[in-house]
Amino acid sequence: MISRSLARAFLASVALAASLVLAGCDTDQVSLATNAKANQPVPPKLLAAMVEKDMDLQSPILVRLFKQEAELEVWKQTRNGQFALLKTYPICRWSGDLGPKVREGDRQAPEGFYSINPGQMNPQSAYYLSFNTGYPNAFDKALGRSGSQLMVHGDCSSRGCYAMTDEQIAEIYSLGRESFFGGQKAFQLQAYPFKMTPVNMAKHRNNPNMAFWKMIKEGYDHFEVTRQEPKVDFCERKYVFDAAKPADAKRDPVFDASAKCPAYVIPEDIASAVREKQAKDETEYARLVAKGTPVARMNTGIDGGMNKVFAAKIPEGSTGLSEGAEGTTLQMLAMAKAPGTIPGHVNPPKPNLDAAATAPQDEPVVAVSAPATSTRVAAAAPAEKSQDKSQDKSQGGGFFSNLGRKMGFGTADTTATTPPPQAAASAAPAQTSTTPPTAASRLKAAVTRFVPGHDKSKDAAKEAPKPAAVAAKPAETKVAATRPALKPSGSDGAGDNGQMAGAAPVVSSNSFDSRFGAVK
Repeated sequence: MISRSLARAFLASVALAASLVLAGCDTDQVSLATNAKANQPVPPKLLAAMVEKDMDLQSPILVRLFKQEAELEVWKQTRNGQFALLKTYPICRWSGDLGPKVREGDRQAPEGFYSINPGQMNPQSAYYLSFNTGYPNAFDKALGRSGSQLMVHGDCSSRGCYAMTDEQIAEIYSLGRESFFGGQKAFQLQAYPFKMTPVNMAKHRNNPNMAFWKMIKEGYDHFEVTRQEPKVDFCERKYVFDAAKPADAKRDPVFDASAKCPAYVIPEDIASAVREKQAKDETEYARLVAKGTPVARMNTGIDGGMNKVFAAKIPEGSTGLSEGAEGTTLQMLAMAKAPGTIPGHVNPPKPNLDAAATAPQDEPVVAVSAPATSTRVAAAAPAEKSQDKSQDKSQGGGFFSNLGRKMGFGTADTTATTPPPQAAASAAPAQTSTTPPTAASRLKAAVTRFVPGHDKSKDAAKEAPKPAAVAAKPAETKVAATRPALKPSGSDGAGDNGQMAGAAPVVSSNSFDSRFGAVK
């Protein structure tokens, strides 16, 4: 079977070349296979999978993309006329955020339904091989959205595209090429923020793109229940799926993305199956919301995502806005074989440093003397915001300092300190210590208070000021270095009395956040 398929592919290529020599006008077909890269045969393993799934080499294909899962699916029509999943490819890199592309230069990879014809296949791509997604479609244009040359390509580098490895795009390209050789005029590309499941919809229920996502979920549901490529039209600046002419109409409805929708119907067998699926999805969605399913974080400034398979192979790799399968970690995948060559210039997803550089800087924290007591209070400027958790890890001090803050001896890095009673009595009222006690010393003092039989008088003698102590200027205000406040955690277990209710905190010494904290 495999040898016959290869023979058919070879004969089709020869026949195509002969027809082009004779006709010399089919430029779309010429663009499919003009070099060795574009002429690579479908791998034997894929041919074997086609035999197992009852597919022909040149039967139609359909492609689905998911940002959050960082996956590209190739579906292929079986001999019974329905589409079945042939292979899932991990996406090496995509850029932007979850949500549709809006304007040129926003780095967003498009979302929606697009049609790929032979003229969009690019065998001369600078990124090994590629095909144009067709963005903007009629819906995008009706909304005034802009952008061009949005591709699915190799090289694992993205600026608004979906980037695979060279080996992966060679396979995907060959599958598209063979479907065109078999007579498919165009294959459908469906691009989603995530798999449109009730749990994902519940997690992102507060996202401003939800209205758009619900609209394209309609097409997702049509494909899920029929396993047929949904017919896509546009009217009134919205998507319409599987529209057909009414029974009394004499001609098919004419759609215009910016105009009023014509009279149309959706075949009842499709409409009823979609309604049933959506009813189940909505019931599960409501249950998840009532259960308190956490809402996904909004845009964190991270540029795009990457499948875990690739992130595990890159030093300081991160999946960014993508998520992996449950139970898998980068460490578990580090020894697995990557599905293709990862170029040395690939950059894992990380915060947008340009945005961070233009953000307003926090005002400094100033420690001032309280008028009625010797205790100094750290007064933060009103506009000050807490720093990122990664800076908390990279600049949080040593083990004793962190533990001291956990026990309630300081809520921020610039923390008010109370001098020992003996020192306060012997010092002048306006004087301040030039060397305030550290968090570690405060922790030691706190711990010794609970040691049975401990002689506190010895501590008082040790901590008493020496005669040669230097006094500060009476009106001097001390400016302390700014460090982020610790974010509260339900597991901290620190009460008002400073006693610790749980185990000692874990100090991360080599995390991704700590290594990048200095540049955020």
